[in-house]
Amino acid sequence: MSDSSKPATWRVVIAFILDLFASFMVFGYIIAAITGDTTEGGFSLNGGPAIALFALVIAYMVLMPRYGGRLFQRLLRVR
Repeated sequence: MSDSSKPATWRVVIAFILDLFASFMVFGYIIAAITGDTTEGGFSLNGGPAIALFALVIAYMVLMPRYGGRLFQRLLRVR
């Protein structure tokens, strides 16, 4: 496999950061809406809901590449 078929490192890093941020925001807001922890500026999670958020974000980051890739991996054609 030649180096020309690999994506640029900066695209891989940017895709990872954007996926991490997006999953944190989406899952965080969903959990906050379910638990009633929304605020005027977004959400504030403590205790169990915060642990659930971190578990979902980790699961998304680990499992999604096995099933076709994460959102920004696909958009930036890193996969």
